Amino acid sequence: MTSNQTSVHKGPGSSERTFGIVGTYPPTECGIATFSAALRKGMCRRDGDQQECRVVRVVDEPEGDGGPEVLVELQRGSPTSICAAQETLSQLDVTIVQHEYGIYGGDDGEEVLDIVKGIEGPTIAVLHTVLDDPTPNQRRILESMAGSVDALVTMTRTAQRRLRDYDVDMAKVSVIPHGAHPPASEVEVDQDLERPTILTWGLLGPGKGIEWVVEAMAQLKDLDPQPRYQVVGKTHPKVLEQDGEAYRSTLQERAAELGVADLVEFDDSYSDRAELQRTIAAAHVVILPYDSEDQVTSGVLIEAVAASKAVISSSFPHAVELLGGGIGLLVPRQDPDAIAAALRRVLSEPSLHERMVAGAAAVAPSLSWTAVGGQYRSLADKLLGGRASAVA
Repeated sequence: MTSNQTSVHKGPGSSERTFGIVGTYPPTECGIATFSAALRKGMCRRDGDQQECRVVRVVDEPEGDGGPEVLVELQRGSPTSICAAQETLSQLDVTIVQHEYGIYGGDDGEEVLDIVKGIEGPTIAVLHTVLDDPTPNQRRILESMAGSVDALVTMTRTAQRRLRDYDVDMAKVSVIPHGAHPPASEVEVDQDLERPTILTWGLLGPGKGIEWVVEAMAQLKDLDPQPRYQVVGKTHPKVLEQDGEAYRSTLQERAAELGVADLVEFDDSYSDRAELQRTIAAAHVVILPYDSEDQVTSGVLIEAVAASKAVISSSFPHAVELLGGGIGLLVPRQDPDAIAAALRRVLSEPSLHERMVAGAAAVAPSLSWTAVGGQYRSLADKLLGGRASAVA
């Protein structure tokens, strides 16, 4: 277990808050880790400040390769590690716990309950998943955690509404959107203006729905110029460990069977932030063909809208909520015919594409990590102020 010197507890009357973020964290590769890192940066008032916003990093085994902002590593299944995390976080003003059933130890990640119950000071739980039909144990965990923390954050109204079916104090619940990295002011774009690019990016694995777009591409071979479908991202580490590259291989084989191997490109190389921004900027349209009917948060969706891209998505809850009103196009899940029809419209109707881009650009500023980090700081100030009033 690694440990760095903790910052001093400032107290509710100080303008210099100290925050702790609990969750997976880079170099771990997963959506929660990316979220944790971006939120930490968005909350820091001074870029690069390691003391103001610290991290307790959830790991399977001690690794010690986090940055200087990582105070301790919280090892799954280790009571000693949990106690160290509790002691460390109790020295900070406010703790923000990322909650997803799969990242903590125990059945359905139930070790999160031991963690939050032992933290002194206000605690905020960020709910990355709110299931519409949870198992009894999943329900128990969320409801118990909700009773232990001071505030709950959902990233969509859909997730907030779902919480009404749980035994949760809704007065604790705030909606703060998932943040996005604003596009760089100057991005060199290697864009093929003669051949529009359809883009999907993110960690690859079953459930991403890539196969439905591959099938849809077979219906777009008549377009001139022919579009290309670019799939960018490494295979999810847990999928890679269990199944290797089976999903990617299946997709490549299907593209060959349909005669669209020349229209579908797979890029499994690592892309840093600047390179990914160039890739997104070069895309004519971003497509999210996810299989899930339950997904209430998508970082890729937020990033695409923040980049002012035309977006086509399957009708998962976050997409329905964000893309309504003409910002994007929604299609039924697992429906290549509907995907092909939507792509044909966006690729062949310039006025539609322009309206979608303009709609995304209108909401993009509110999605920056700086704006989102400010909302978390405001919530923390409210909690600290409430505790100060109660003591007085």
